[in-house]
Amino acid sequence: MKKVAIYGQSYSISAEKEIQILLEVLQENNIESYIEKKFYDLLIEGNILDKKYPTFSHFNDLNSTFETLFTLGGDGTILRAVTYIRDLGIPILGINTGRLGFLATINKKSIKESINLILKGEYSILERTLLEVKTSPKTEELNELNFALNEVTIARKNTTSMIGVKTSLNNEYLTNYWADGLIIATPTGSTGYSLSCNGPVISPDSKNLIITPIAPHNLNSRPMVISDNTSIQLNIDSREKDFLISLDSRITTIPKNTEVSINKATFTVKSIIPNNQSFLRTLRSKLLWGEDTRNETNL
Repeated sequence: MKKVAIYGQSYSISAEKEIQILLEVLQENNIESYIEKKFYDLLIEGNILDKKYPTFSHFNDLNSTFETLFTLGGDGTILRAVTYIRDLGIPILGINTGRLGFLATINKKSIKESINLILKGEYSILERTLLEVKTSPKTEELNELNFALNEVTIARKNTTSMIGVKTSLNNEYLTNYWADGLIIATPTGSTGYSLSCNGPVISPDSKNLIITPIAPHNLNSRPMVISDNTSIQLNIDSREKDFLISLDSRITTIPKNTEVSINKATFTVKSIIPNNQSFLRTLRSKLLWGEDTRNETNL
């Protein structure tokens, strides 16, 4: 590893120690580090850096010579970092300084250990599916960033009334979901918004997508797992003239007479998994599966 990029949330610095550990390990191994510009400015302002670093501020500033993109934060930080790497194929390694951390799996106490494993080649690469969104008529805001790693969500706007989401799969009618909205999630997104709406957890290497209604009116409306080769067509009926579409929390307002098409993207995002980490280990840790509470004192 000779050249890497580093991205963190630009609005606050809450992991000064972790940032310094990361930069120290990279410097010890003579790895050239580029830091996202807004994040870099914040580090400078906080007197956290002891030297100058080259920066990047846009997708066009990165290329295939970068071998890894490190993120410092939570899962939301990784979702934003994806907008920088897009289809460049730069693997991501997330250092979790946030809370839940299904994507940012590197514990802040094991930064050095995890990076050393990677430098020794003791890691695997997980290719994560993304979703691509197209609308008819076209939506200008989705011309450039029309993809999502976690999920695409259709939601009501400016109303407490439900919306109808007429859903077809491969142009064959499925049903009309009357609900607060509809989530189309990837395997990666199965532990995100979809999970909070009673969607299933599926392995990130599964070749599937999940359709999860949000607070459906009909109690027989249940999450559905489909092949990721399925083309999804959505038509929205609402009392309001617009509805919302969210791509990993990037929200756009869409006129209700717009058809939304969702397909698997033509590129993937690569996650680096050091040998001291795994998806099942993360599940057990974050969802407290397998915890034995029998010896806990009753309050």
